[in-house]
Amino acid sequence: MVFLLALWFLGNVMLPFVIGGAVAYFLDPIADKLENLGLSRILATITITVIAILIFALAALLVIPTLVNQAVALVNAAPNLATDLQTFLTERFPSLIDEHSVLRQSLETLGQRIQERGIELINAVLASAANVLSVVLLIFIVPVVAFYLLLDWDRMVASIDELLPRDHAPVIRKLASDIDNTLASFIRGQGTVCLILGAYYAIALMLVGLQFGLVIGFVAGLISFIPYVGALVGGALAIGLALFQFWGEWWFVGGVVVIFFVGQFFEGNILSPNLVGSYVGLHPVWLIFALSAFGSLFGFVGMLVAVPVAAAFGVVVRFLAERYKAGELYKGHAARELASDASAGPQDDA
Repeated sequence: MVFLLALWFLGNVMLPFVIGGAVAYFLDPIADKLENLGLSRILATITITVIAILIFALAALLVIPTLVNQAVALVNAAPNLATDLQTFLTERFPSLIDEHSVLRQSLETLGQRIQERGIELINAVLASAANVLSVVLLIFIVPVVAFYLLLDWDRMVASIDELLPRDHAPVIRKLASDIDNTLASFIRGQGTVCLILGAYYAIALMLVGLQFGLVIGFVAGLISFIPYVGALVGGALAIGLALFQFWGEWWFVGGVVVIFFVGQFFEGNILSPNLVGSYVGLHPVWLIFALSAFGSLFGFVGMLVAVPVAAAFGVVVRFLAERYKAGELYKGHAARELASDASAGPQDDA
């Protein structure tokens, strides 16, 4: 409750600390492995920080500008795409479309609506990023917060463990361990899967020659944490654009289809089983609800904390359900009578 109130009143003030904490949590296993190899915690943290800054700087210089340019170009091309779709339908199904039909009018306005809304969305995202994620926050606050949290992560966990009430410490540790396993499986594992799939889709679509392949691949990878949604949305966008761009050149259209089939095969049979595992326990509907609810209540910060809160809530609910099934309220009088009869039987024989 205190955490939710802090989100409500502080809002964007907590953003750099939430991002820094998420980065530290994501990188803590790497720091532990470097420590096992003989590095001190401070040296391991410095090594990870330097590599992360280099990767971020490289992405900011090479990938992000191209991604933004393709996103803007895709939005601006929406009216032309709608016109091409209208021409395609007119040529092949002339009886379905006339000058006064509802479908024709819908297609004429579809491109304009997408362009208007898309430009508004991009401008809002860029304006929000400029206001909330200021240059100081990106360059200074988040890396500093992540650095110190990563440096003191194990120490903080040990300090919290010392404050646990001794009678309830084992139960709390068990719940914390289950929550950590769920988050590790989902955030670290699924985050890595999203990065791999996004890079694969973007590079493969660009090699095929699909226009806007980078932004489509990025979107498909970004939303791949929801099962099948990333492949369905990205595949629909990519195949639809491929039909317009490569009409008649079916090898290229088939290549786009194969790219998403291969991506789904590797995700389902190699990436997710090895990186995510079967412990996640986050139902897609529950995940979508958590993202929608927290995003509506707390904005962008709420969407960042939605997955951890949903995972923790799910673990606690499962724990309470197990306790309930083990209690007398669930088993009832019949179970108690059966247990008493079983215990009285040997005594009678004796």
